[in-house]
Amino acid sequence: MRDYLVFYVNGEECRVSGADVFQPLSSYLRYQKGQTGTKIVCEEGDCGACSILLGRADNGKITYKAINSCIQYLYQIDRCHIVSIEGLKNDGELNPVQEAMVKCHGAQCGFCTPGFVVTMCGYFDEQKKADPQSIKDCLTGNLCRCTGYEPIIKAGMNVDPEAIIPLAKLYPAGEMLRCFEQAGKESVQIKSEEQTVFIPANLEDALKFKAANPDAIVVSGGTDLSVIMNKRSYEPSSIMSLCNVEGLDGIKSTNGIVNVGARVTLSQLEEFFKERVPEFHNILWVFGSPQIRNAGTLAGNIANASPIADTPPFLFIMDALLELRSSKGTRQVRINEFYKGYKKFDLQKDELITSIVIPMPKKDELIKLYKVSRRKHLDISTNTAAFRLSMKGNQIENIAIAYGGVAATILRLPKTEEFLTGKELTVSNIEAAAEIAVSEISPIDDVRGSKAFRNQLARNLMMKLYFDLSEGRLAACPQ
Repeated sequence: MRDYLVFYVNGEECRVSGADVFQPLSSYLRYQKGQTGTKIVCEEGDCGACSILLGRADNGKITYKAINSCIQYLYQIDRCHIVSIEGLKNDGELNPVQEAMVKCHGAQCGFCTPGFVVTMCGYFDEQKKADPQSIKDCLTGNLCRCTGYEPIIKAGMNVDPEAIIPLAKLYPAGEMLRCFEQAGKESVQIKSEEQTVFIPANLEDALKFKAANPDAIVVSGGTDLSVIMNKRSYEPSSIMSLCNVEGLDGIKSTNGIVNVGARVTLSQLEEFFKERVPEFHNILWVFGSPQIRNAGTLAGNIANASPIADTPPFLFIMDALLELRSSKGTRQVRINEFYKGYKKFDLQKDELITSIVIPMPKKDELIKLYKVSRRKHLDISTNTAAFRLSMKGNQIENIAIAYGGVAATILRLPKTEEFLTGKELTVSNIEAAAEIAVSEISPIDDVRGSKAFRNQLARNLMMKLYFDLSEGRLAACPQ
């Protein structure tokens, strides 16, 4: 059993133990490593000023993704390589992205600039193209308070992707991979006076720890929990980080069934569903910034149990199954039966969500997913809606409907489904269905909308489905 973390920062091995592991990565970089280019601003993963590149071992290499270091705690980065803005220079000189920012006057006050540079360097490490939309998309999670986006986009367009030295060449992986492999043979347990963190090396150790510590908080991406810890001074006494557990980070597709491991990130899921279910891909794309999607997980979004979560409505209409494991065995629960109330669910204290089993849409089925929010990106939903249906001519043969933001949990609407089954797709039928839908929900007043507003949204989303179907914009999902 190790009692310390091992990771690398800009190619330098670091070992950390004791109370120091219970701090955000951004704080560690600034105050203990002197890497002050990483800026701390929002501390909730919104602005991207603290962006760094996180590298994890992946089939004999290290794969890097941009993440927000303010909401990644140190105990989540065991066996990782962190590249900050200071680690992106070429032989002490500015790299091509930095040179382009200077040339195009991409910095005003400069506070956000390191985050923009890091994120663009991560993008060009993966992609060898530069067009305005791609640059905008990759920088969705980086905010400029001076509103200087035009020169920043121009800087991205002026980068020669071929001039970027790949991170694999800048930081050869051999020594790090050997270190990570050796360190991965042991689980990790670190204690301070008030907190304990356990980082299991395998699922068996994870289940044993959860059985012995049923109140332990389980962390994978931590994109929601870390915000609570930063903003509300929440300090769980017992934490289990799944960052090293193998076997939970893959997506398998067999005979129309997709199995998503508990550590699969939202960006991995987004890429997987891009061609298979474009509607779900689009919902994932507006889920949050690239930095959030590179860290957050589907299992975490489910376990967070928010009635306005973006991913569960699709899982509800697909009748997805959750695989729950404990040291006593494995069971499966339909996601439609998982939630028992606000932030309450059918998960025993000794159980972990280990995978999500999702049936794929059939060839003749249509999928339509909606998210209503004030902004397109980086915003929490007001209402969500998901529809799965098959049609014969103008008749609805079967339909499944789920609404979010309208009750203490996400809801299936069985009465509305029953009414529409076998009905012709007409304005009058959809209007009648919309009123039935309103009778099945119970929204509340909050900062995102009043009860009356949400009821009207419920009607409007039903009508939007009608117009989308009538105009023939939907096609059967490809297999």
